[in-house]
Amino acid sequence: MVDLRDLNRIAENEWEIPKSYRDDMNVSVRIIASEELIEEVTRDKSLDQAVNTACLPGLVGNVVVMPDMHQGYGFPIGGVAATRYPDGVISPGAIGYDINCGVRLMSTNMLHDEVKPFLSDLATELHRQCPSGVGVSGHLRLDKDEMRRLLREGSQWAKKEGYATGQDVRRTEEGGRLDGADPDKVSQRALNRGKSQVGTLGSGNHFLEVDLITKVFDEDAAEVMGLREGNVALQIHTGSRGFGHQVCTDYVQSFQSAANRYGIELPDRELVCAPMNTQDGKNYLAAMRCAANFAFANRQLLAYYSRR
Repeated sequence: MVDLRDLNRIAENEWEIPKSYRDDMNVSVRIIASEELIEEVTRDKSLDQAVNTACLPGLVGNVVVMPDMHQGYGFPIGGVAATRYPDGVISPGAIGYDINCGVRLMSTNMLHDEVKPFLSDLATELHRQCPSGVGVSGHLRLDKDEMRRLLREGSQWAKKEGYATGQDVRRTEEGGRLDGADPDKVSQRALNRGKSQVGTLGSGNHFLEVDLITKVFDEDAAEVMGLREGNVALQIHTGSRGFGHQVCTDYVQSFQSAANRYGIELPDRELVCAPMNTQDGKNYLAAMRCAANFAFANRQLLAYYSRR
C-alpha cells in the first residue's frame, strides 16, 4: 500500500508518486491536497488505485488526483487521466457508474431575508416537485421512442418539449448534448430502468439545496452568473440515475475478456478497458454518450420543476 513515505512533496499542496515507484507504471501520479487530506486518504485504497491507473496503456501526461479523492471502482473517485485518441483505452469503471454526474447552479434575485419566512414551505414543495430516493420514479413516463430521442438529444430534447429555454441550453456544457450517442448500443434493461427516472434526484450524495451566498471571491465571475452576497441560489446535484448505472454494469461485464483480446495487462480487473478505436470501445462510447445526455436532460427537468 502507498504511504506517506512514498510521496514526493513538490509544492505546498501538490505531491507526486513518481513513475519509478513501480515498474509497470507508464506515468507519474500527481495529487492535489493539503497535508491533512493526504493523511486522511492513505486510510483507503485511493492512492493504490491511482498507481494502478498509471499502468494503463496510451496515457497522456500524469494521472492527477483532486482533493476530494476517495476509493472508487478500480479508479479513484476524484481522479483524472487522459488517454491518447484514438488508440488509447477507455475504461467503463474509470468513468464510473453515475455517468455525467454533475451540479446545476441556479441564481436568483431573492434576498435571504425575503425567503427566510417561507423556507419550510419551500423545502416541502421542492421535495414534492423533485422526487428523491432509491429507485424513485418521476412525473414523466416515456415510451420507447421518446426515450431514444432523449438519449440522442439530451437538453435539446427538454427544450423541444418545453422544459428548457434557449438560455438554459446555451449555459449547459456542450449545449446539454453529446454527439455520437446511439441508443442501439444500450441494453433493454438500461432503457427500462431509465424511462421512469427522468426528472428524479436519486439518493446517495445527490442533493437539491437552497443556498445563501455569504461571500463572493471573484466579483467579475459572480456578476456574470448573477450571484450576489445575501441572495439565495439553488444547487442540483445528480446524474444519470439507474440508466447510467446499468450502462456501466453492462460494459464492465462485456469488457471482462477485452483486455486479453487486445493484449492489455491489468493490475486490477476493475480497470477493464478497450482501445477507443476498436468496436468494443466505440460501442461503449456511444452508450456512455446516451447516459451523459440522460443526465443533462435529468438536471434540466429538475431545474424546470424547481422553477415551477
